[in-house]
Amino acid sequence: MGRYRANAVVRGGVAAAVAGALVAGVPASAGAVGPGGYGFDPAGRQLSAATTTSAAGLLEPGGTYRSSLPAEGRTYYRLALDATSTAYVAVTAVPPSGADVAVTDGIRVALQDADGHYCSTDTASVGAARSPRPVTAWGTREAGNGRPACQDAGTYYVVVERLRSSSSSSSSSSSSPFSSGAWELELTAAVEAPLQEAGPTTAPGTEASASTPPLAGPARKRPGGNGFAGAAVVGQGVWSDTLTPGRTLFYKVPVDWGQRLSVTAELGSAPDDASGLVAGALGLSLYNPARVPVDDATVSYGGSQKSAALDDLPPVRYRNRYAVHDEVSGMRFAGTYYLAVHLSERVAERFGAGPFDLTLRVRVAGAERQPGPGYAGESTPADTFRVTDEERRAAALGGGGFAGGVTGGGSAGPDAGGGTAMKALAAGGIGAGTLLLAVLGGWTLVARRRAGSAAAQTRVSAQNPTA
Repeated sequence: MGRYRANAVVRGGVAAAVAGALVAGVPASAGAVGPGGYGFDPAGRQLSAATTTSAAGLLEPGGTYRSSLPAEGRTYYRLALDATSTAYVAVTAVPPSGADVAVTDGIRVALQDADGHYCSTDTASVGAARSPRPVTAWGTREAGNGRPACQDAGTYYVVVERLRSSSSSSSSSSSSPFSSGAWELELTAAVEAPLQEAGPTTAPGTEASASTPPLAGPARKRPGGNGFAGAAVVGQGVWSDTLTPGRTLFYKVPVDWGQRLSVTAELGSAPDDASGLVAGALGLSLYNPARVPVDDATVSYGGSQKSAALDDLPPVRYRNRYAVHDEVSGMRFAGTYYLAVHLSERVAERFGAGPFDLTLRVRVAGAERQPGPGYAGESTPADTFRVTDEERRAAALGGGGFAGGVTGGGSAGPDAGGGTAMKALAAGGIGAGTLLLAVLGGWTLVARRRAGSAAAQTRVSAQNPTA
């Protein structure tokens, strides 16, 4: 009886531990959730928003940082770069839920060298939905692009500022950096190694191809994450979740060299007694492995089912970076691409608080194995610009595999390793019941062996009382 009770406690403890780990592993709960409902990277370091370049904090390639952006003025961050690598900085700004935002409200991100020359500038706004949501803008220092500025090794500065329309509210009685007058920031920096051998510096020619129809078939449940760090992995397939007004769901899709990605997001119909029209209600955005915005699509919602689809994207190629249009130049390297799906807060005013059914149709086409461009060294983070074996397995388990089988290139290295339990559970597509049964099954096997061993020992003792 004593052993049974002890084993029952162990079994209950194992089940509770597994259940707790699974709850912690749900993508949507990853990271510290900010006022805007965004899941910040739990490994992100806090970095003060400096108002001058001399006080700018250092962004180290491979790191993730959390900061804030005041309603007025610029904030500065610092990078130390060599002369041969291409650097990317992505800045995600998170307005608080319920914030009064206009169509053009957003952020501007610029990268400058030590002499104040602009290497790049980019803007991002909340858009027609007029709904507070995470917006991402980026900066880059492209090495070897033929321009005289921004080519030397040394110190570079990331400059971030708010874009504010006259119709948006600018009043805030609180001095807190996370008040309604300030937006929270998540910043990442990545460095892409140069090529071993220089190749063509022009974009590939435009390929004539028919528009890819959305992937058909029944949908499988896949809860989305609430930030880049907690994005739920999906491969080719049809996925479903529910979405409430004001929320943004994040997914990630491994896309290898030569593969072509197409995505459609569908919003289900509202109750029959609802009416009205919400402009830009459903938004679908795509970001590349450096979190650089690639493409987006929005659709208005009047209560009947609607779908938003990304433009026809080109296959992933190194030379795409020389193209003019973002939806081509953004598909410049292999790796994990991110999807963000947002439902406007204003949908609740017309159609209620929901939740509303969301269907995500993901197609990853291209079965031919193609080598990578041949980098001269490791990029930082090491696995940012390639699809790892771990990511292939995650997509195969959770996403039904790539079209035509696993593809991709000579650039793929060993597993990334070191991932958190949350990422492993979310990425691997392992169901809670499956894992729980596996653990309990292992416990049962151990218990049976122990019981058998105890019985055998009892028989031996009976036969040899003096033993």
